[in-house]
Amino acid sequence: MGSLMQQARAEFDAVKGTPELEALKAYVTAPGTAGGARQSETTVLLTITHCNLGARFLELRFDLHSSIDNVKSKLYQHTGTAPQSMVLQLKDPSGALMCVMDDGARPLGFYSPLDGYVLHVIDTDPHSLSARGGLEDVSQVEKYVMSDDDYNNRENTYRKFKEDKLRKDPTWTLQKEMAERRGVPVPEPTDPDAYVEEAKACTVDSRCEVSPGGKRGVVRFVGKDLKGMPPGWWIGVQYDEPVGKNDGSVKGERYFECPQGYGGFIRPDKVQCGDFPNLDDELFASDDDEI
Repeated sequence: MGSLMQQARAEFDAVKGTPELEALKAYVTAPGTAGGARQSETTVLLTITHCNLGARFLELRFDLHSSIDNVKSKLYQHTGTAPQSMVLQLKDPSGALMCVMDDGARPLGFYSPLDGYVLHVIDTDPHSLSARGGLEDVSQVEKYVMSDDDYNNRENTYRKFKEDKLRKDPTWTLQKEMAERRGVPVPEPTDPDAYVEEAKACTVDSRCEVSPGGKRGVVRFVGKDLKGMPPGWWIGVQYDEPVGKNDGSVKGERYFECPQGYGGFIRPDKVQCGDFPNLDDELFASDDDEI
């Protein structure tokens, strides 16, 4: 064993400091666009979103030569949606739809994605386990719950970090923070009429379903120029269950009335109006019911 170690050491010393080894070291350790090791010219970093999942998968690496079918197979490992049930949309960092990747044989590079672009997965399986939060609802799992007072007394929590960021910049998001750390600007909608076409499909008092997660409720507000919010149109929704973040007000400005925790303001492209009954009513409904 000792002789083998000595031989290996001698071989290493023989190449140590050579131009070839130094060039290899420089290539591997050089910073890339991702802020880490050098990124291949055929690699792109994409954020993954899903119509039924609240979680976002940030900066997953994809080879531009990979076929769309292979991309779907990779996404299956992260989202649980079968490749044959996927519709892939490519969006720019602001959320604008660039194209639908509907040709499984074409390479990813055909659609010209750039670092920071979003691959949005639409699950077409009506029986998908991820529908209506099926893969993320942990309400039935017994878990330790810390009181708000105990949590607020802790230092260096994410809540305090987020509150501090939002005080300095009301439009702050975690995605924006990561982009700034990478030195890549994240375009924010600056058009006061952003999402106006999508907003036209939403009317007050209509039943709706909100993605991700398939949350249901009633449209209570359709408008723009919300206080402390990015420009463009917003939809105010009163949810059927306490899955919201407010009571119909933002930054002290009230836009509609609802109980605390039942309200939310969502971009119009995340809201679909239609025949979406309360899930409790849908669960207990029966064709044999008599009036």
